[in-house]
Amino acid sequence: MAVGASLQRRWYGGGPPPWWTLPLEALYRRVVEARTRRFRNDPSAVVRLPVPVVVVGNITVGGTGKTPLIVAIARAMAERGFSPGVVSRGYGGSERGPYLLTGSDDPARVGDEPSLIRQYGIPVAIGRERPEAARLLLDAGCDLVLADDGLQHHRLGRDVEICVVDGERRLGNGHLLPAGPMRESASRLGEVDFVVVNGGSPGPGEIAMTLEGGTAVNMHDPSLDAPLSDFAGRPAHAVAGIGNPARFFASLAAQGIAVHGHPFADHHAFTRDDFTFADGCPVLMTDKDAVKCRAFARPNWWRVPVRAVVPESFFDALALRVRPG
Repeated sequence: MAVGASLQRRWYGGGPPPWWTLPLEALYRRVVEARTRRFRNDPSAVVRLPVPVVVVGNITVGGTGKTPLIVAIARAMAERGFSPGVVSRGYGGSERGPYLLTGSDDPARVGDEPSLIRQYGIPVAIGRERPEAARLLLDAGCDLVLADDGLQHHRLGRDVEICVVDGERRLGNGHLLPAGPMRESASRLGEVDFVVVNGGSPGPGEIAMTLEGGTAVNMHDPSLDAPLSDFAGRPAHAVAGIGNPARFFASLAAQGIAVHGHPFADHHAFTRDDFTFADGCPVLMTDKDAVKCRAFARPNWWRVPVRAVVPESFFDALALRVRPG
């Protein structure tokens, strides 16, 4: 944890990367380039499905807001006549798949992000082998597959690539792992079909996205909700096991809440022992974290759902790309 936090400060805080990361970066670059060449030079290694496939991913590690965007895309495509489903590796879960989520699965088995997406009534299939998992979606009646976090997984053929960028942190120091946060070089942005920028100031040709969420929902009694303004002027514990916890903490502080931030590693497997707060203050957490904490939620715990706001013109353009004929 300490080494990871130290590296992240280097990645996004300026200054040169540690010397020992540079040889590892060179090795990582060779592996990534070799893998990419393999699939580009051997079309038979790519599995094509009989329906359009849209990949939504990023080229940096950590959270960029991709899950809310996938939910927004699925809803928008359903409104435009498609029957979308989401395929995911199921990172953080024990299930190797292929497996079609039922809606009552344990996040420890199927992963937190697939569980969250399934909550919205969207069909979700998981599996280490994504093409096999995606076929479960076709059997379930889906005619459009959205691949969660699949930019670097070339075995599943795709018709459209969408890269999500954190508008505040951008690409950090521009180095590949572990010298920087990059999974691929920045030139990859020039190859994708759409670059969606979450927050910050989008550049030319980039699509602006914001996350909106002004309501908290009680985790002990889901029928109770309250505007975040009700928590203003008093302290609250904010819990986040996501790629960029600081973004969540800042969004709560902007509502006037005196935030006591508790960051955890992305996809952290929460237990009761992680919540040792004895001061009676409310606990606020992201939807992604809440799906893993429902079984032991207390009356003063609240989840803060967010939705991705993107121009309708983006969804229209995407529908044109994937509509047959």
